[in-house]
Amino acid sequence: MPYNIEPIPPADEINGSTALPLTRVKRIIKLDEEIGTCSSSAAFLVTVAAEMFIQYLANQGYKGAQKDRRKNLQYKDLANAVAALDTLEFLSDTIPRTVPYKKIATERTKKTSGELGAGQMTLNGGRGQNGYGNINGKRKLSEEEEDEDMSGRRRGIPGSRGERS
Repeated sequence: MPYNIEPIPPADEINGSTALPLTRVKRIIKLDEEIGTCSSSAAFLVTVAAEMFIQYLANQGYKGAQKDRRKNLQYKDLANAVAALDTLEFLSDTIPRTVPYKKIATERTKKTSGELGAGQMTLNGGRGQNGYGNINGKRKLSEEEEDEDMSGRRRGIPGSRGERS
């Protein structure tokens, strides 16, 4: 499938036509409840401003692609531009840097195995650094502990639900 790799040349001066469809921009503006009506000239200015912003973002990303000796713009180029420039910081939630899954998985295992205090448990039943523990943080319960765990109370201790007198 052939791709259109010819860049759209930037307009030297504003001549009344835009690359973005003006009717769609008007429709997007109308979606805002705070704006009742929008004149054609205001919608045109918003469209031109959006085009200029897209061009700026693409140029900043393209600089990153050129550093990697590529001609094609990739997501990582835009994400790096957003992370590097203070003027694009507001896009950091929209265009975040990608992180490999392997790195996230190793950080997650380090976090769950090392941050639990004595007596704390994870949601999957793993215990913290209190002397028990294998890779999963679980240990084999004794028969007495299994009975306590199954019944939800200790037997023979005054003040508990299974109190004997």
